[in-house]
Amino acid sequence: MLAIDITAIILASLGMIGGWITWWLDRRKRKQETAGLKADNLQKEMNLSKDYVSEWRTYIAEPLQQECSSLRQEVTALRHAIQRIDSCSHRDSCPVIGELRKHPEGDER
Repeated sequence: MLAIDITAIILASLGMIGGWITWWLDRRKRKQETAGLKADNLQKEMNLSKDYVSEWRTYIAEPLQQECSSLRQEVTALRHAIQRIDSCSHRDSCPVIGELRKHPEGDER
């Protein structure tokens, strides 16, 4: 009867140790899976960020740069035209000079 008790104790101990080892291994596996999922999510976020930046450049930044360049050219042409007003033979009756005198520099309409 004593042998049965010792056997029962040994079997119970082995069962507990086996259960603990299984729990420990499952916990490690879950941690590795979680780390892998976090890395995958981070990679997806980085790819989305790259896509957003690429689309922003394509649809917003580049058209704005083109528009800004076009506006610079127009302002330069207008500045040259205004500078040539003084040498114009019709400057005394020029409606453009009259409008420019009505709105001094920095005055908003």
